[in-house]
Amino acid sequence: MMSITDVLRRVEEASAEDVTFKHLEQIRKSKFNTFITVAEDQSLERARALDSGELKSGGRLSGVPIAIKDNMSTTGIRTTCASHILDGYIPPYDATVVERLYAEGAIVIGKANMDEFAMGTSTESSYYGPTKNPHNPDCVPGGSSGGSAATVAAGEVAISLGSDTGGSVRCPASFCGVVGLKPTYGAVSRYGLVSYANSLEQIGPIASNVEDVALLYSIIAGHDPKDSTSVEVDTEISIDRDVKGLTIGVPAQYFEGGINPAVESAVWDGIHHLEDEGATYSEVDMPHTDYALAAYYIIAMSEASSNLARFDGMRYGLRTEDKDWSTTFSEVRALGFGEEVKRRIILGTFSLSTGYHDKYYLKALQVRTLVKQDFDLAFKDVDVLIAPTMPMPAFRIGELVDPLSQYLADVNTVPINLAGVPSVSVPCGSTQGLPIGMQIIGRYFDEPGILGVAAAVEHGIGNKI
Repeated sequence: MMSITDVLRRVEEASAEDVTFKHLEQIRKSKFNTFITVAEDQSLERARALDSGELKSGGRLSGVPIAIKDNMSTTGIRTTCASHILDGYIPPYDATVVERLYAEGAIVIGKANMDEFAMGTSTESSYYGPTKNPHNPDCVPGGSSGGSAATVAAGEVAISLGSDTGGSVRCPASFCGVVGLKPTYGAVSRYGLVSYANSLEQIGPIASNVEDVALLYSIIAGHDPKDSTSVEVDTEISIDRDVKGLTIGVPAQYFEGGINPAVESAVWDGIHHLEDEGATYSEVDMPHTDYALAAYYIIAMSEASSNLARFDGMRYGLRTEDKDWSTTFSEVRALGFGEEVKRRIILGTFSLSTGYHDKYYLKALQVRTLVKQDFDLAFKDVDVLIAPTMPMPAFRIGELVDPLSQYLADVNTVPINLAGVPSVSVPCGSTQGLPIGMQIIGRYFDEPGILGVAAAVEHGIGNKI
């Protein structure tokens, strides 16, 4: 795997065009299906403009290629959300995060593969085929940002962006052995992110190391007038991996319910390492965790049902033979959406329907408040919470065919999105050649704090994996 520093050095020694060309060459040889669209012409053109001085250089990512999850708008580069219904759609504008990356000299080299409309835990639901895990091509890379994590793990790019609605940055980071951050809700603009579940999702950085994740976060974070949910945050992040005096909370509920023994052992090794470095830990009770998964899926599917109503084949994307409006609308959605997307739309529509809205959707919102209160209470006594990112290492492609099995895999990640707090997944071990990630959860807008703890884990045990 590469770091930003490695790439910047190569740019200085050669040129942005040379570095971009070599990245493209490696992506062409890839056997992992990490990209849906490779922006060869656009990336080389931008690299030449940086080399010639036509574009301002000297930014923190000047000449550094980056992969963007294929649910973020990119001018002139196809954006499909891994769905047939958006095949051929080219946005006329850039997402705010892409604008901010361009301002620092980054080069968008392509759009990374993902679960269709970010709905999944394995990147198997992509219309463009599953992404493979670079550690074992027979296994999934996690999801829904599987391509974003796998391309970093494969050394095809140093950095990428994913989105996290219920674990979609942290899950693939864990499965692929890289670092992935789910920022506090509102810390990063969602303008230009194709919506799945507005109240839950955040764009987050993925990289091979904590320092690069911190740099990426500092670039993309901050208020955006185009996103009313975004807020001003301190983007000057100084990582301090000194954990002396740190108090760690270990939620008992996150270690229950079929956690793989190797995963549990590796996470405890990470906790004990922090203890050796001067931190202390205690068990904390988060009693509403058991209800979080059900509440999350009701809320997420309900919001998806509303958001995905805009994909009708009338204005962009897939279009069938014109008939009357109702027939054309039905045919486009039947042909354009995959099975998992259809399932979530149907379940979400049911949850919002007359007679069931209060029973399901409203009840889920009430549970969400209780989950948030669990975090508020826990953080009165501890600085961070630590738990396994995923209950198991990466599973084999095609192994979890039952949708419910994949939903259950999100048991440790969805409470964080319900509460809106930040969380970072960092490698802490491996089993049978597959990485294991631990997640470090913090108070609202304490990204510097959790990244510092992640850096301590990375420095102490991450380099020994």
